[in-house]
Amino acid sequence: MNKRSVDLVVISDVHLGTYGCHAKELLQYLKSIKPKHILLNGDIIDIWQFSKRYWPESHMKVVRKILKFVAEGVPVTYLTGNHDEMLRKFADFKLGSLTLTNKLSLRIGKKRAWVFHGDVFDVSMQHAKWLARLGAIGYDGLILLNSMVNWALVKLGREKMSLSKRIKNSIKNAVKFINDFEATAASLAIEKGYQYVICGHIHQPEIRVIETEKGRVTYLNSGDWVENLTALEYHRGKWRIYRYQPTDYAVTLPEPDATENDDLGNKLNMELLLHMLKSEPVV
Repeated sequence: MNKRSVDLVVISDVHLGTYGCHAKELLQYLKSIKPKHILLNGDIIDIWQFSKRYWPESHMKVVRKILKFVAEGVPVTYLTGNHDEMLRKFADFKLGSLTLTNKLSLRIGKKRAWVFHGDVFDVSMQHAKWLARLGAIGYDGLILLNSMVNWALVKLGREKMSLSKRIKNSIKNAVKFINDFEATAASLAIEKGYQYVICGHIHQPEIRVIETEKGRVTYLNSGDWVENLTALEYHRGKWRIYRYQPTDYAVTLPEPDATENDDLGNKLNMELLLHMLKSEPVV
């Protein structure tokens, strides 16, 4: 399988370090593309639930693959989210082609894009963070339960299902929150003169034009790698939502481990990550 060239890739809400993360699938996707620029739009590593007791090799391989892009000179911009908010104290940190920031203004083609994770619009994040953290733990437990249910369904010859998706889709408040989130992001982007607003956070992949009395903007959300397994791709002037399909990867791409060939991969390993999470920002 040949690698696809992509001008810009946006990925968010991977939640490395949790049971729900589909790291193996994400790694397959990353190995299948040749991006010119990568935006990691928050919640890539789930520091809220981070534990040395659960960090599978597949999760580390995703980190290594990202670092391999950096070693090859591909610009990688990591925008912080709420689950990796601890990294916000390192805002504007740069290492080679890797940049860490909280929000980004970017020119894409002839249009201006405003990129940020989106947790700033979440009332529970602003006023009841403990409740959001408790919800994250319950969500991860639901994902673990879902994996057991799906194992049984496969054994019975039935299709897999997403419990969390069914629950969210059946709760009117959840639907209202998503609509309000999109409308708020769009309105602020229009006021600031942007033509694109790119978010994550709500795990809901979307591309749509939103109009208000003050103008119009294209709202984009990259979804997640827990339930939807999606990314945003911009290539040759067009946006699309990439959706992972196992059938696209019938032939795996042979690729050496980044830690075997890249000095950067050897240096930026898990120990450095742990050190960053515990240290204070350099003034």
